Amino acid sequence: MTILVKNKHTLQIDEFIFTCCIGKKGSTKNKKEGDKKTPIGTFKIENLYFRKDRLKKPSTSLKCITIKKNMGWCNDIRFPKKYNKLIKIEKKIGHEILRRKDHKYDLFIPIKYNFEKPIAGLGSCIFIHLTKDFKPTAGCIALKKKDFLILLKLIKRNSKIKIF
Repeated sequence: MTILVKNKHTLQIDEFIFTCCIGKKGSTKNKKEGDKKTPIGTFKIENLYFRKDRLKKPSTSLKCITIKKNMGWCNDIRFPKKYNKLIKIEKKIGHEILRRKDHKYDLFIPIKYNFEKPIAGLGSCIFIHLTKDFKPTAGCIALKKKDFLILLKLIKRNSKIKIF
């Protein structure tokens, strides 16, 4: 099963069509860290990360990982071995905080862009996450919570995402 991100406002899975938002500056084949663009291509997806303190474990075939206070996702080009990977938060390493005050990361799935052997500077922290207002993201794909929960029921561990 493939998740299709057809344009900056449309995500489709089978016959289900959802409103979404993507990077503030659109999509690109030449993603760079901090460019506010969503990478174009077909990618595998990772596990589901969720806030157990805010919601119950969703119904999905994805492996579910509880987000803890010390979890971050490295976006620091100075640390190529940790770049675009889940890390234990360290002050000296730049990272995306996963346990946020807002609700954007109450549920998120990392997209395996620049993932297997990440190259520092080509982009990190590309997630499918939540939005309340469809404001453009820093490069991620965001959905309303009710649509995200439907997506979770439809996709499988081997599902891919194709971004146009």
